[in-house]
Amino acid sequence: MKKFIVATKNKGKLNEISEILADFPYDVVSMEQVGIDDDIEETGKTFEENALIKALEINKLTGQIVIADDSGLEVDFLDGAPGIYSARFAGEGATDQDKNNKLLSLLKDVPFEKRTARFVCVIAVVFADGSNFTVRGTCEGHIAFAPEGTNGFGYDPIFYVPEYSMTTAKMTSEMKHQISHRGKALRQMVGKLRGMRLR
Repeated sequence: MKKFIVATKNKGKLNEISEILADFPYDVVSMEQVGIDDDIEETGKTFEENALIKALEINKLTGQIVIADDSGLEVDFLDGAPGIYSARFAGEGATDQDKNNKLLSLLKDVPFEKRTARFVCVIAVVFADGSNFTVRGTCEGHIAFAPEGTNGFGYDPIFYVPEYSMTTAKMTSEMKHQISHRGKALRQMVGKLRGMRLR
């Protein structure tokens, strides 16, 4: 079975990707599982650019099919911030709780209707020959007034989805995968891959 390398060290991300791709006919492994521990500098200005930078770098090192995702949270009241800087929003080494607390402090006293936001996930796929494509998935919601729930990671405890009357951190994994930005992007990716011959 061919390896399908995921260019991430984020265990939460890797778990989600592995769960969503459970029926995929490839051996989904992390970059660390194939002996790569490099930190890849994300110098792009968009989610697409950063996802491709990561995937191309690991592809060069392995010569195998690689996927990388770049994802983040866009808050309309903050002109789309934190965006591509979501992981580093509260500084290097900040915990998920630190990031959530910083965002909540910036939105202090902002009414619910102005707290619209979306999760964005772009996945880049790079084939053994270097050819590639990207797909994008989004999930619309609002920033809650306080963290709720313990499932998920990152900004999940403060990302409220009105249609479900809960944050994504209160959803079951199955429910979250159906509506999440990453779930949507991965399903698009699988659809594209099924329509072409993997190289």
